[in-house]
Amino acid sequence: MKHITLIITALLLSFGAFAQTTLDTDFSQVKMMKVSGKTFDKAGHIVFDGKDQLSMTYTEPEGDYFIIEGNMVKINMDGKKAELDAEKVKTVELQRATLLNCLSGNWEQAAIDNNAETTISEENGLKTISIVANGKVPKGGYKSVVLTYRVSDGVMIKMVLEEAVGSINTYELK
Repeated sequence: MKHITLIITALLLSFGAFAQTTLDTDFSQVKMMKVSGKTFDKAGHIVFDGKDQLSMTYTEPEGDYFIIEGNMVKINMDGKKAELDAEKVKTVELQRATLLNCLSGNWEQAAIDNNAETTISEENGLKTISIVANGKVPKGGYKSVVLTYRVSDGVMIKMVLEEAVGSINTYELK
């Protein structure tokens, strides 16, 4: 019985180590547009409270931002501003939930929300979680999400989001 308790405790600790409690770091982003093949390099700072507060303020291009405050999503990207209530706009709710779930380590829920399967691999001190949609992607959902964590401390270092339309956003966390 003692052996089983130790195994369960070790498993819970190993999964818990990949749940981001908070995040406050710089990031770089590469956005690749499927239709044109063009890429755009961006950079900024991200602050995440571990629940439902996320702030991505861009230094390149300066002035852009993506903010989640509870159900509200505030965006200023490429000169286009919007404030959206995720409870009222289903596609925004799915994107909001996916992003928050991925950052907090709740990739199982992100997979369910995006009609996807999850595979986990570990190599060279990195744990990679791949979430790939099964057939039709829900409107506003992601075709695939790939999350990379350092095994040593459970911190996410990379997130790749492939939109249903094929555009890919790669975030590298410093």
